[in-house]
Amino acid sequence: MKIGIIGLGLIGGSLALTLRSLGWEVLGTSRNRQTCTLAVERSVVDSASIELSHLAAARVIFICTPMASIVPIVEQLADLLSPEIILTDVGSVKAPIVRGASQFWPNFVGGHPMAGTAEQGLDAAQLGLFCDRPYVLTPLETTPPESVELVAQLAESLSARVYRCAPESHDRAVALISHLPVFISAGLITTCLDETNAEVLQLAQQLASSGFADTSRVGGGNPELGTMMARYNREALLLSLRRYRQVLDGAIDRIEAEDWPGIMASLEQTKQGRSPFL
Repeated sequence: MKIGIIGLGLIGGSLALTLRSLGWEVLGTSRNRQTCTLAVERSVVDSASIELSHLAAARVIFICTPMASIVPIVEQLADLLSPEIILTDVGSVKAPIVRGASQFWPNFVGGHPMAGTAEQGLDAAQLGLFCDRPYVLTPLETTPPESVELVAQLAESLSARVYRCAPESHDRAVALISHLPVFISAGLITTCLDETNAEVLQLAQQLASSGFADTSRVGGGNPELGTMMARYNREALLLSLRRYRQVLDGAIDRIEAEDWPGIMASLEQTKQGRSPFL
């Protein structure tokens, strides 16, 4: 079976490396001709081209581009490829993508491998990136079951943990555990940068260690990705941000009131509540 990959960055490149290591023939495309050349030279893919028609022989095609371009690419493919080909994506927001893409390609299976690093591009691609990571499939009632099953089998072959849910349920869940943390983390960095005392700011930068590194990592990541999260998952993210603001207000109230038992009880609750998420 031949598998197509559109977009040979971190996710697309890692998918290609892993699927090729499993014995599949991988056909790649990229807007950048040099990326296509490098991907073949490094054995990331078997062949690559800047032309989407290069994927005509694929059975399944993974669209690994920024979220804004996924549905337009599906619309382009509708004029180029056989409708029997299964299309799937890796976008971190599902409802607008799945419902938009399915209008042009009924054989579309929404997907979201929840893996990544702070690095970008083909140079960041790595074998085994998806091992033991969640891989969410978000089919519609009209999505062909056999197509969902084939994509699920490919995801499982990556050693990922496959889950299935409605696109809207996915978006509300990732707003809480993926998109909200980006803006909390970015807010932490902004708060530090807003320190007006230059000596204190410099000292904070010198003293920052593992705790700051952990909590600031996602806020210091890809700005385009964070913007796309906010744009495409706007309502769910706003709901999560407003809930978080209420939690912060509660913490401020307890500290102002010197309610140390209340703070202890709150931290005991979060200590116990963290483990089910991990």
